[in-house]
Amino acid sequence: MKTIVILGSTGSIGTNTLDIVNRFPADFRVTGLTAGSNDEVLEEQIRRFKPRVVALSSEAAAAKLRRRCADFPVEVLSGQDGLAQVASLSEAELVVSAIVGGAGLVPTLAAIRSGKHIALANKEPMVMAGKLMQEEARRHGVKIFPVDSEHSAIFQSLEGHRLEDVRRLILTASGGALWTLSKDQLQDVTPEQALQHPNWKMGAKITIDSATLMNKGLEVVEARWLFDIPESRIDVLIHRESIIHSLVEYEDRSMIAQLGLPDMRTPISYAMRYPERLPLDLPSLDLTEIGKLSFCKPDHDRFPCLRLGYESLRIGGTMPAAMNAANEIAVDAFLNGGIRFTAIADIIRSTMEAHQSCEVNTVEAALETDRWAREKAESLVVSLAR
Repeated sequence: MKTIVILGSTGSIGTNTLDIVNRFPADFRVTGLTAGSNDEVLEEQIRRFKPRVVALSSEAAAAKLRRRCADFPVEVLSGQDGLAQVASLSEAELVVSAIVGGAGLVPTLAAIRSGKHIALANKEPMVMAGKLMQEEARRHGVKIFPVDSEHSAIFQSLEGHRLEDVRRLILTASGGALWTLSKDQLQDVTPEQALQHPNWKMGAKITIDSATLMNKGLEVVEARWLFDIPESRIDVLIHRESIIHSLVEYEDRSMIAQLGLPDMRTPISYAMRYPERLPLDLPSLDLTEIGKLSFCKPDHDRFPCLRLGYESLRIGGTMPAAMNAANEIAVDAFLNGGIRFTAIADIIRSTMEAHQSCEVNTVEAALETDRWAREKAESLVVSLAR
């Protein structure tokens, strides 16, 4: 039985992870859970899965949870220190890192430094400090298993092959909810429209990232560090059906791909039970029913965020962290009606242009860049609102 901690247990990845735990109780035991401020859902999870320790980012939410769980043997922590403590629990063997955004960096690094293997679902920590995270993982003998469907597909397609034989990685993208709209139509897109993803059920932030293609920009940065492949050898294809989750091309021009229906429980379970596979009770992929698979190149003119992801890698250092922070602020502003959909890319670009990149040798460097970029992006949101 594997003992696990889930960082971000109330979100989409977290609840899917707990669904796998529920289906395979002889394989997994939950010892720690964390959430942001959703104390009600966390209480339900506590009573169902009986973790020893939990933490909430919000102290107010943690105080409410302590009162409601006074009859239950669980320790409730709070704040960033609380999240890091749960991530470092001595009995945990695997930490599923699923906190949305840059907030996942510190607890994920704490888990790595405590010698925990990582099932990495949130790409932002690797975007902010990928080189540092990989250095720490090597230093502490930690394996990082990708959970993103695209990176899991690459991970699976690399199995049994030599990295030096890889010619390029090809990430696939659904194109999101707005792929068919013109540049003029994108000006007037509402949050409700952008949140209607055609294939996946995900949280609001990642769904907007999918609509702007920033999700793919972030994935390019993550792939560079996960697989030690330069950005010049990482390509992106639009694949509307979301059946081929990504591909690897080798030097002999052969390609290996991973296919499956769009259900996050498949890559989650593979990371949790690696190298074994769990017998999931999911529908099988029927290619005769699908009929055909289509592909096209990304449109950088209508969706410039993908190009910004590549640009952040070419500049290097703290630039990806600045890009990520600006994106989080801009997406939040769009969801709250403060800016147009097309302004998301403008805010990210302007923040990057104002940023002086430096090396990410410490977590503090990444966090200081994150703080600066958020302030800069917030000022740009205010300017646009005027």
